[in-house]
Amino acid sequence: MCQVVAPVVKVYRNEKMKKETAVVTGGGKGIGRELALRLATLGYNVVLAARNEGEIEAVAELCRDGVCEALPLVTDVTDEESVMQLFEAAGERFGSVDLLVNNAGIGVFKPLVETTLEEWRMVIETNLNGAFICAREAFRIMMEQGSGGTIVNIASVVGIKGYPNQGAYTASKHGMVGLTKVLAEEGREHKIKVHVICPGGVATEMVRQSRPDLDPDEIIQPGDVADLLEYLVKLPPRVSVDLVHLRRFNSSAF
Repeated sequence: MCQVVAPVVKVYRNEKMKKETAVVTGGGKGIGRELALRLATLGYNVVLAARNEGEIEAVAELCRDGVCEALPLVTDVTDEESVMQLFEAAGERFGSVDLLVNNAGIGVFKPLVETTLEEWRMVIETNLNGAFICAREAFRIMMEQGSGGTIVNIASVVGIKGYPNQGAYTASKHGMVGLTKVLAEEGREHKIKVHVICPGGVATEMVRQSRPDLDPDEIIQPGDVADLLEYLVKLPPRVSVDLVHLRRFNSSAF
């Protein structure tokens, strides 16, 4: 068995925030890992969902500090039953689900004419269908709680632009943006906020594979996305933010 070794992260608590529960999909590495760690510093109980048990166990250990709890749950977001079990377990353990971060995602990077239907379906199943199932289950719980909640979808710059060799990925992220728009409208009467973050190239393994041309010194860091998530969850109830395009400074603006 491969041993996961992770650096020690000191958690600084923000005592002013109410203790709530966050579910983070794709929370074992990359952006999801950083988002989970940031939410732990903000006082959230964190439920980590991903397919790799070792990765989420390692992140959960970093999130725990004696006050904040972390629950790693092996989950396949393309499997409806697996997702339903995730939210059931989160509710049983912590009594509520106050925040969902839809971060799980995969990519296939090749020209559309070379993309197989199997590859297309795999990307759509994970990035779009998985986000839908998770959002639906979180939405149901937040409605029943009566106190509202927040859903943050992590899309991509390809959710608002088109890039060559990213057909399936682009289609899935455009779909996630559309999903966000509808959820935001339907959530208003239930005090459920829904945001979508569309970051450009972030320093992750996926981006290193898909965009080897990017300058490592100019690329967005996972912590930059976490800064934006922190901003969103700290917004007062009277305001909301719909879509944020987190752009590399040296990339085109529009």
